[in-house]
Amino acid sequence: MTPGTTFSRRSANPGSQAALRKLNQQRIVHTLLQAGSLTQAELSRQTGLSTATVSNIVKSMVERGLLTTAPTTSSGRRALSVSLSGDDTIAAGIDIGRSHVRVVLCTIDHKVVAERWQPLPLGHEADFALEVASGILDELLGTCGRSRSAVIGVGLGVPGPIDSRSHTVIDGTILPQWVGITVDEIQDRLKLPVRLENDANLGAIAEITWGPHKGVDNLIFVKVGTGIGSGLILDGEIFGGNVGISGEIGHLPIHEHGLICRCGNRGCLETIASTAILIELLSREPQNVRSTADIVRLAEEGDKATLRVVDDAGQALGRALAAIANLLNPRMVVIGGPLAGLGNRMLEPVRTGFMRYSSPVVFDTTELAVSSFTDRAEALGAAAIVIQEFEAVGFDT
Repeated sequence: MTPGTTFSRRSANPGSQAALRKLNQQRIVHTLLQAGSLTQAELSRQTGLSTATVSNIVKSMVERGLLTTAPTTSSGRRALSVSLSGDDTIAAGIDIGRSHVRVVLCTIDHKVVAERWQPLPLGHEADFALEVASGILDELLGTCGRSRSAVIGVGLGVPGPIDSRSHTVIDGTILPQWVGITVDEIQDRLKLPVRLENDANLGAIAEITWGPHKGVDNLIFVKVGTGIGSGLILDGEIFGGNVGISGEIGHLPIHEHGLICRCGNRGCLETIASTAILIELLSREPQNVRSTADIVRLAEEGDKATLRVVDDAGQALGRALAAIANLLNPRMVVIGGPLAGLGNRMLEPVRTGFMRYSSPVVFDTTELAVSSFTDRAEALGAAAIVIQEFEAVGFDT
């Protein structure tokens, strides 16, 4: 990923004055990220912008709390040193799941300063989840000695499709209570600028921003949870498709005569490999599974029934991923979600299915991996899009 890449699907008219000003602001932010504090004259030389342009942009960004200035001397003359707000500037990432909320606070140099996971009741209403998330956000800020004024924005992920035209959660999410919720409603509730995104897309962003796969330009991230979704990074950018609902891998048909899926079709990947199905299959004695943590524990203990269920799910997932890889030819495929804790116990059957159904050259040139973030990826990715928007000076704070 090249510096300054933004994951926002909105773009300004490239020939407008607003776009030019935004580009100039972006130059200044990137220069300060690389060099630290610089005088306005040094910023002018390093960015190629006029001193008047630098002065005007710095003044505006100081008023918005994005930059700080301090008196200094340069070549024996009084000058103004310019710095990013640094540790005083916070990006928040919120991941809302079927039964949990996770909030992460990060500085603009990608340091995690606070984090909390909390369970949510099944069937929770959107307003309730946002109230819990808002409360956690305030508590975490308090532990860091910061206020809401330090928060430049919130990235929020939900497990379902987001219509990029209206920035609305639409039908297909595993959180039906969230259908119809708009980003404006979320902003009104949180009282902060918000970027609303599909959770699998955020997982993909986390992988190329935070993890060992940083900088990979073509990557598929698959979140295996109650639903199964994928985030597609193509040429360094999230690919949203026509209206923002790409990556619905969970509804690829695998078995023609399989179970009826919640989408109305039969034999979808979700009916074979989702955590909900695995828990249901292993809920009887003696396994008595009630959660994904139980599945991971039993697999580590070598329970034969659990390993068989995981193997079947992994091979089905590998088959679906092979179809996508044959089409898109990614460099990497990363498996995320709560089952990532299984490590190679999950990855090996995925590799078996992938090898069987992908073309030889695709198999030979595609790296398969398990996410090192387990169930943290989505919240980290949510914080990452805020930081990227900050670098592009896209938030109006």
